[in-house]
Amino acid sequence: MEYRLLGRSGLKISTLTMGTMTFGGVGWAKMVGDLGVTQAKKMIDMCIDAGINLIDTANVYSNGESENIIGEVLAGKRPQGVLLATKARFGMGEGPNDSGLSRYHLIRECEASLKRLKTDVIDLYQVHEWDGQTPLEETMEALDTLIRQGKVRYVGCSNYSGWHIMKALGIANEHKHQRFVSQQIHYTLEARDAEYELLPISIDQGLGVLVWSPLAGGLLSGKHRRNQAAPEGTRQFAGWTEPPIRDENRLWNIVETLVAIGEERGVSAAQVALAWLIGRKAVTSVIIGGRTEAQFHDNIAAAELKLTEEERKRLDAVSLPPVIYPYWHQLNTASDRFGEADLELFGPHIKQ
Repeated sequence: MEYRLLGRSGLKISTLTMGTMTFGGVGWAKMVGDLGVTQAKKMIDMCIDAGINLIDTANVYSNGESENIIGEVLAGKRPQGVLLATKARFGMGEGPNDSGLSRYHLIRECEASLKRLKTDVIDLYQVHEWDGQTPLEETMEALDTLIRQGKVRYVGCSNYSGWHIMKALGIANEHKHQRFVSQQIHYTLEARDAEYELLPISIDQGLGVLVWSPLAGGLLSGKHRRNQAAPEGTRQFAGWTEPPIRDENRLWNIVETLVAIGEERGVSAAQVALAWLIGRKAVTSVIIGGRTEAQFHDNIAAAELKLTEEERKRLDAVSLPPVIYPYWHQLNTASDRFGEADLELFGPHIKQ
């Protein structure tokens, strides 16, 4: 297992992170998974044994039950070096202050997560989604307070746009608050929108990148194929709608290329999709999840798979996103002055 620095911090995390949305099975999360304590312990032990050192969850996963299960499994016996990450922002009740990124909500939910996780400190605390009604100054100050109180070690964001991130970093710098060390984003061969701004920002501003749902909710696993109904037991079969598919033909072209490369290498299509992400320069860690030991075992194997340049070009050929404005104008007129962050988007588009 390879370990990479998380942004500009000195914290090293494994290139694979364990995701736990499948723990609990309460409410909307039931269609993702409903693993209990016994099953979760097997999965956690498997991941730790493989060298994964970060377990990621959120207070909203099964309305806190995912955190409860992790706390039950690791209570008093968390292996040294194993890190915990969680998130807050979404509704945890029906009251007017039961959601958002206000100082009230963030501090209350952090303290609740600490109790459920049965720990004294959260290693990475992430704001789960944008809140356009709370001033960013209040949010960043609240996160800084949690760090200074010793309840949190590092902070990150998730599902922010480029301007949200830059504004938050600017406020943190201006007020000498702790800044985000990472962002958790959706990024796959099928959905490469993050290459327009989020990945260049990560390189330029020194943010680690954690990738959620790297198999597009299972669509890139190889189980879903062109002109075939969603297999029983999958998220899509249960009605899962993330991510949105805007070009179904493109999706199946990507899946067929993943399957073909997998067959040539003697590995699963899922491993190829994960290896492509791990090999992206801006990506720090890819969050894997599953409902069975077999799914985790297969995903873990992706950490050792290295794709060739030719294989990456084949995947680019079926997945590369169009260059939208203002980037097509920059590509046409500014390529003589591109920096490292620019090339994260433009590199595959520049003719050699």
